Amino acid sequence: MPVPVPRPRAIPAVEGGQAQAASLPGAQTAQTAQGPSARAKAQTDTLTLLVIEDDPAGSPIVPEMLDSAGRPIRLRTARNLTEAERLLTDDVHCILLDLALPAPGRAAAEDDELAVLRHVLQLAPRHAVLALTASGDAERGAEAVRVGAQDYLFREELDGRLLSRAIRYAVERKRSDTAERRLTESKLRAQENARLERGLLPTPLLDGSSLRFAARYRPGRSRALLGGDFYDTVRTPDGTVHAMIGDVCGHGPDEAALGVELRIAWRALTLAGLCGDELLSTLQQVLEHERDNDEIFATLCTVDIAPDGRRAGLCLAGHPAPLIARPNLPQALGSARAGGNPIAELLPYDNNGPALGLLPGARWPRMQVELGPVWSLMLYTDGLIEGRVGQDGERLGQDGMVELVRRRLAEGLTGEELLRATVNEVRDLNGGELADDVAVVLLDRAP
Repeated sequence: MPVPVPRPRAIPAVEGGQAQAASLPGAQTAQTAQGPSARAKAQTDTLTLLVIEDDPAGSPIVPEMLDSAGRPIRLRTARNLTEAERLLTDDVHCILLDLALPAPGRAAAEDDELAVLRHVLQLAPRHAVLALTASGDAERGAEAVRVGAQDYLFREELDGRLLSRAIRYAVERKRSDTAERRLTESKLRAQENARLERGLLPTPLLDGSSLRFAARYRPGRSRALLGGDFYDTVRTPDGTVHAMIGDVCGHGPDEAALGVELRIAWRALTLAGLCGDELLSTLQQVLEHERDNDEIFATLCTVDIAPDGRRAGLCLAGHPAPLIARPNLPQALGSARAGGNPIAELLPYDNNGPALGLLPGARWPRMQVELGPVWSLMLYTDGLIEGRVGQDGERLGQDGMVELVRRRLAEGLTGEELLRATVNEVRDLNGGELADDVAVVLLDRAP
């Protein structure tokens, strides 16, 4: 079946820009005086109406119209939805739809009288739509507005002034509706961010512990939602302090939700008495059952600090090793400096196991490390070490991070101030916001 060809309208010259010169006094002189950019802007600002109506007689139902600036409104006409889809380009501002037009694949006597409108709303969700109906069918027009049209008009009452005003109103109302919808979506995203943040970045359970806790989280650039970084710290009844930090690969609500599940599972399993390889094996089962596909994995670092605070067990599942800082002299880290600078180094990572979700039946050995009487232990996600430095764009890396933290410690910074200064300097070295999220946890033990 041949595709219908749009028939000529009473004002085709509007599309070509000729009607403007004919309808406005002095328009030809003004256009000559204008430069190409001004003429292009005027053409872009001109409203365009797409009329979808089935009129076998070919008589025009749309009179000549002018916009608020006195420019003719450009007109396109389609006799069916197939033709309308072809003519529906980005420069169309409004659609005038005859509700008597049959919807594709539907009989005229079918119960859904607004099927054609629903189809057009799906076809053009960003365009303003005016419904055209008979004067005795006001109820149908009102229902069209409830379904999604911006307004309705009676066929018998159409004139240029009424239709021009209706088009401008419909376009502005559509813009207002779109802005309101985006604002609502933004508020919902903010609420979702808050819920995810409470799940990913909880309040530590350290009642009865002498350790000082600090944490910092910074989302990567262009993040509408939190990523998959998460952490937690709890103290069990025997006095052991357990700390954890992890990172689910990828970004977005699914990864963030999976991070929340892993963090909650870690806290529950830790409080139930699990530790080391047994805990990580169980977390891997949780991840395998909850992830959307087999390519999703998570890195994890867990530390369990003995009640006396002098030693700890360390498990790494594809995660960077923590940084430990100790003073050169027997003094509280970050107190008034009276001697050599603090020593900062990475904990051993020779027995680093695979990330969770990569190898079925994997094992994660628990390493015993000596902390000493006074120390600061920093756990972090890879966003902190993957920033760029210098004009060559090299990665900061773990060595660069260790040196950076050592300098900040030598300045006497501790706790929140140390984390804030560290993250800010990494961002500055990167030349702007980091591409990945950053989470950092700091535990301090004073004498």
